[in-house]
Amino acid sequence: MSTEEHVWRAHVVRRLRERNRKECDNFKEIIEQNNRLIDHVAQLKADNLKISVENEQLRSAVSTGGTGSNVAIATLEKKLLSQQEELTDLHKRKGENSQMIVDLNQKVEQQRIIISEKEHSLAEQQTNNNRLRAEVQLLHSSLEELKKLNNTMLDEHTALQLAFSSLEDKLRGVQDENRRLLERLMQYKSKDADKLNEENESIIRKRSAKLKRDLEDAVREPGSSSSNTASSPGAASAASLQRNSSPAQFVGGLIGDEDFDEAAINGAMEAIGLDDNEYISARFTAGEIGENSRASIDTLKATGYLGQANPTKILMKFEAHENESHAVRWSPVERMVATGGADRKVKLWDIGKNSTEPRAILSGSSAGINSVDFDSTGAYILGTSNDYGARVWTVMDNRLRHTLTGHSGKVMAAKYVQEPIKVVTGSHDRTLKIWDLRSIACIETKFAGSSCNDLVTTDSLGSTIISGHYDKKIRFWDIRTEKQADDVLMPAKITSLDLSKDCNYLICSVRDDTIKLLDLRKNQVISTFTNEHFKISCDFARASFNSSGLKIACGSADGAIYIWNVNGFLEATLKGHSTAVNAVSWSPNNNMLASVGKNKRCTIYSDS
Repeated sequence: MSTEEHVWRAHVVRRLRERNRKECDNFKEIIEQNNRLIDHVAQLKADNLKISVENEQLRSAVSTGGTGSNVAIATLEKKLLSQQEELTDLHKRKGENSQMIVDLNQKVEQQRIIISEKEHSLAEQQTNNNRLRAEVQLLHSSLEELKKLNNTMLDEHTALQLAFSSLEDKLRGVQDENRRLLERLMQYKSKDADKLNEENESIIRKRSAKLKRDLEDAVREPGSSSSNTASSPGAASAASLQRNSSPAQFVGGLIGDEDFDEAAINGAMEAIGLDDNEYISARFTAGEIGENSRASIDTLKATGYLGQANPTKILMKFEAHENESHAVRWSPVERMVATGGADRKVKLWDIGKNSTEPRAILSGSSAGINSVDFDSTGAYILGTSNDYGARVWTVMDNRLRHTLTGHSGKVMAAKYVQEPIKVVTGSHDRTLKIWDLRSIACIETKFAGSSCNDLVTTDSLGSTIISGHYDKKIRFWDIRTEKQADDVLMPAKITSLDLSKDCNYLICSVRDDTIKLLDLRKNQVISTFTNEHFKISCDFARASFNSSGLKIACGSADGAIYIWNVNGFLEATLKGHSTAVNAVSWSPNNNMLASVGKNKRCTIYSDS
């Protein structure tokens, strides 16, 4: 600091000398000239005084007389006049010089003020400079600390990278072993399935033959009394049919020794050439149905005589959204429904309390909601939107937890994968994206080549993703092997997908106004559901399985909801909407159905 102070002092002295040179040298000649004039004036005053004395002497001499003296006096008077003129001129020049000196003094004073201001500014700049030097020193020390910390972090990162590489190698080994075990397990399951199919076919053949004989006996004996036929084999068979007429065995596995499934009944009826009304007549003549209570096959199906009763009664009807309603989904653990609409909100409704006021309103989306879905615990709700994003809320506190943005088109569907860690989304930008909710980042993008309207995952691990697309294809994605299985081509573009609870069957609503049922074990369409009045309402119309996987429901453009059983029978047509129905959802815990449509309303149907 002593060296810096010496330099500063030298700089100030140099600036002062330069100032004196600029301010004094310009006026030095004038000041010297003024001093000479002052000296000259003093000399002239002395000469004038001397001449005055001589003049007085001469005047006194003249008064005494003499010619020569008059001449001298005249000469002296002339000289005196010239000296007075010169004195006047000198006084005039002195005044001008005095005024010039005053002006120059004013300029000097102004320069002094400017210098004082600059000196004050210089002091401030010097203070600021010292402060900045101190800050630079602090920043240098902080930079050194950060460099040390960075080196430590680099060492830790290298160590973690090595540990990660080691764990990744172990993970690959475990995945390879898991893949081999899965292949072996699939082989064993395939063998078991073949054995079960063989046993099932054998039992079905036996039961069909027995049923055929019993029905033939019942048809041949129309005049027998109820008491006689009750003891016959046909009556026993019919009673067995009455107890076991549910279509559950169609989706289930092996048929028991004492059970008949509806598929077996249909096969037997087809074998002996009976239609539905003839079958009911056979049951009537066997004494199973009284004459006063005889009903048509359609009435029996609608009332659940051949299976679980249908939710035909309207339990609740309320206005769910300000605009069109697009999506509906039941909670897996509560009697609660989530709806999404064009008003950019997801709303939760407590059906257990019969409340027409929303339990919660989940906001955060900047465009209409396209789909909603719960995780398996009912703790999180996932919604997709037309603003190219998807969002995750918590049901308990109704808070927005994650916002997933990265698509370049509206997001139509989303499902949990390896919940609650990952989410898969499908979009109109022709891609599927898998998101890690821990880092809130896209970890994988799958290019489908066509807009995705809906998707499902086959299990809680999400090992297989099934997506339905605008190009009429159902695509299968195995995220474990990153391979795509063979596509299944539909006759028109796909609007929705839904899985049965055992993940063996898939329904697909198609824009040609049909619903297809696929067996995922064979990747084949095994049944088609349609009706002359049934029309798919829009490109995102959603169909739904019931909890047992035995019935299918889908809304129509005419405001009705059509319910089929998996054997192809149209069991019921529900009225409750005045406009097109966009989405339906069957409760996983009870026999209740929720629906939303273009008239803003949500309707809840129940069987009681």
